Amino acid sequence: MNSGDTAWILACSALVLLMTPGVAFFYGGLVRKTNAAATMMHSFMTIGIVGVVWVLWGYSLAFGPDIGGVIGSLEWIGLRGVSATEAGPYSDAIPHQAFMIFQAMFAIITPALVTGAFAERMKFSAFVIFIVLWVTLVYAPLAHWVWGGGWLGSLGALDFAGGTVVHISAGMGALAAALLVGKRVGFQIEPMAPHNVPMVVLGAALLWFGWFGF
Repeated sequence: MNSGDTAWILACSALVLLMTPGVAFFYGGLVRKTNAAATMMHSFMTIGIVGVVWVLWGYSLAFGPDIGGVIGSLEWIGLRGVSATEAGPYSDAIPHQAFMIFQAMFAIITPALVTGAFAERMKFSAFVIFIVLWVTLVYAPLAHWVWGGGWLGSLGALDFAGGTVVHISAGMGALAAALLVGKRVGFQIEPMAPHNVPMVVLGAALLWFGWFGF
């Protein structure tokens, strides 16, 4: 293993993690003042919820030993067998857990991007259920198909920076969520201008900076 590669992948993980607070500020500034805190909390709660799911079963489903090209097995459930000192199957230059942490950052920001589609229109309990199910049933299988040795990867599909796993899945998830929850109450009846443009700019700046690790 290479200590420089390990340090770099952990630094990149920190940069990508910074993007999720960036999304929080970006979305929080765009909504009305009364809903700003709740909208921002969606992104911050996503960090905690997805982090737990990823450790318990998400990473194993996404990157565990392949089952028919469709999903990873639960062999690595709870990070069992995911070493902090030995390399894993995806890189011989960094510890397996370093790779897991880096991938966790992508798993976190992807549903955080979706939350803007239902800003001001979803209860917290429904949000928690949505995040758990979406990461388990949408993100983890798609990540396995492309990055974890699944059928798309075997066909030669390349996704160096999440164009498929992150951006297409987040975009389609956001579209489905927006269609499901419908328009905001008062849409086209009362003004819904962004309540804090400097917050939007701050969020965009954090996203821009964090993208250097993406």
